[in-house]
Amino acid sequence: MDAKPTPIVKDLVLVGGGHSHIAVLKMFGMKPVPGVQLTLVCRDVHTPYSGMLPGLLAGHYTFDEAHIDLRKLAVFSQARFIHDSVTGLDLAGRELRFANRPPIPYDLLSLNVGSTPGTRDVPGADQYAVPVKPISNLLPRWEALLGRVERLQETPAIAVVGAGAGGVELALAMQYRLRAHFAGSGTARDPEIHVFSETAEILPTHNARAREKFRRILAERGVKVHTQARVAEVFRDGLRTADGWTGHFHEVVWATKASSAAWLADSGLACNDQGFALVDECLRSVSHSEVYAAGDAAAVQVHPREKAGVFAVRQGPPLARNLRRVLLGEPTRRFRPQSRFLSLISTGDRYAVASRGRWSVEGAWAWKWKDWIDRRFMDRFSDLPEMNVDETGASKLPQAVLDSAELPEREMRCRGCASKVGATTLGGALESITPFWREDVPAGLGSRDDAAVINVPAGKSIVQSVDFFPAIVDDPYLFGQITANHALSDIYAMGAVPQSALAVAGIPFGTPSKAEHLLRQMLLGADLVFHEAQVNLAGGHTSECPELALGFVVNGLADQDQVLRKGGLQPGQALILTKPLGTGVLFAAEMRLEAKGRWIDDAIDSMLLPSRRAAEIMRDHGAIACTDITGFGLAGHLVEMLEASGVAASLDLNSLPALAGAMACFEAGVRSTLDPENRKVWDRAANGSSSTGHPAFSLLFDPQTSGGLLAGVPASNAEACLAALREAGYGSAAQIGTVGESPLDGAILSAA
Repeated sequence: MDAKPTPIVKDLVLVGGGHSHIAVLKMFGMKPVPGVQLTLVCRDVHTPYSGMLPGLLAGHYTFDEAHIDLRKLAVFSQARFIHDSVTGLDLAGRELRFANRPPIPYDLLSLNVGSTPGTRDVPGADQYAVPVKPISNLLPRWEALLGRVERLQETPAIAVVGAGAGGVELALAMQYRLRAHFAGSGTARDPEIHVFSETAEILPTHNARAREKFRRILAERGVKVHTQARVAEVFRDGLRTADGWTGHFHEVVWATKASSAAWLADSGLACNDQGFALVDECLRSVSHSEVYAAGDAAAVQVHPREKAGVFAVRQGPPLARNLRRVLLGEPTRRFRPQSRFLSLISTGDRYAVASRGRWSVEGAWAWKWKDWIDRRFMDRFSDLPEMNVDETGASKLPQAVLDSAELPEREMRCRGCASKVGATTLGGALESITPFWREDVPAGLGSRDDAAVINVPAGKSIVQSVDFFPAIVDDPYLFGQITANHALSDIYAMGAVPQSALAVAGIPFGTPSKAEHLLRQMLLGADLVFHEAQVNLAGGHTSECPELALGFVVNGLADQDQVLRKGGLQPGQALILTKPLGTGVLFAAEMRLEAKGRWIDDAIDSMLLPSRRAAEIMRDHGAIACTDITGFGLAGHLVEMLEASGVAASLDLNSLPALAGAMACFEAGVRSTLDPENRKVWDRAANGSSSTGHPAFSLLFDPQTSGGLLAGVPASNAEACLAALREAGYGSAAQIGTVGESPLDGAILSAA
């Protein structure tokens, strides 16, 4: 085992969370490559397993049973997770471009972005039809339709365009779910389902026996099949075929042949006529050796196959092995996809048709077989082994790769100025930063002076705070935004207007280019927040650290007689909290692989919500005492206010707003590392009274990052204050208790 962690010298970026990439993540998690930063980029946090989609629509599976949690898998594989959509690829500069964030570099790139049904050539299809892929868009439309049928005065009609296995399965699944819905509500209506095929056959890639079985099943179920019926136009409430037939439908689902992401071909990557990346037998781009592709996004040049999930699943392990070999400087190996495969197509109910080669059978047993196969596959990516951060036994980057990385000399680096990030690296990171300019900050980042100079107007007080902590999320751009919001909340809690900020950044040891990228991403994220707050990022300090870390010294100005203090609470006031609680326990659970990705996404959204407007609203409604809820938890920060104000408080635990998943994590026994220390405040503030068994009690002690503001507002203004907060975007704002006189027994905090 190395005495020091291997520095990051290579970036392997996986774009897309398809069936091939989940195998790559699992295999790299089981056997990491020290020195390689693995990054997953995906527009969705949960990736659906296509084999279970019909069962999900039919109601046989829950959302979690049919989806793989990509955040959880990324944590297991020690991969950064970037939740965004790729919009472009700079092959010459080896950078990915995004819709909502700065580009990121790569040394080795793998594409598994799937496909979408081709709607581009049919007028109205893009606007009115619902493509089967991405499935994340289909599911909300399907749930909305289920809600809409309650209000329909007519029989719901659905058109499925495309009569391949996917289209037929979806048609039967939707019919089954709607029939079950009407039977449960006592409504005597039968949904009208239509399937449209351009050809004379359904399931054109399957054998004659399978096609015959499905022709019979569709007829028995009352599904209307239109063959040789090319859809020529889709409109708001129906469609028209090329021969002039017009039908009225409440939803048109598009399940035709696959179409590629436009940016693949636009980037200059070699693609086939349909826009899919051309790859060789090693799944490597035929035009760019540093790019690999698999699944629907790829077209294997010498082994063309239809777009089917079974091929993407089989490509995962060979893709992972070849990516590892490239990183280790070893030759790649060819992969030959299977020519025949078992097909199990469900019929809506718990019944399926199996086919392979020329044979085909059917029955309820076939659905049980399919269900067993699908669940076993999903278990591989949900029941993950404990993480092993020990590098013993992991693949090592060749010494030649480390030598060519131009790492700075490490053994002789002292703990004085040599630990500072180099001027060239720093300058490169700052080139893309354009801080908000203020006339009252005449010297700062732009002037390159030794220190910032801030002009203070007469009658104003300087309000100053500092925060610094290691990365709570693995995306440095997102981490920069969260840290900036966290630092600014102290200023807002004091009733001040922030003016300037100084950064303190810790960068892990690595190549200058990797250090520059991390620093740039963090500062760009922070600068986005500071721009919106009209705060000047005036300068800062960088240093090498064992892990990524960031902090800010933030300065603000307030009228000398208008500063909000902790010591201003008054009896009779309502205690109002602006954000939900639970970031501490959720991120503790994520480290233990016990948090769902959507829970972490909700927590991140909460942390990114600025507190500026909340502070203004509470002040407008009479608040004179305020604090922000951070590391000491709600109870710790409230007790500080109570002791400074000489009052007591009673909390209503039923009113505490909680982030999604926080209570489930507590119930599972998860706690933040600060939780035991934060609980000590209860014994002191409650004067030794026993703790409550209420489920929300643990929320009082959970440390928060970029948490909400807590203020005392006159009771008569509480309702109006809450209404204004919710209208301003603080949807979880709540009155959580009241302020009372300090009791004689010394207990200043109670909860019920």
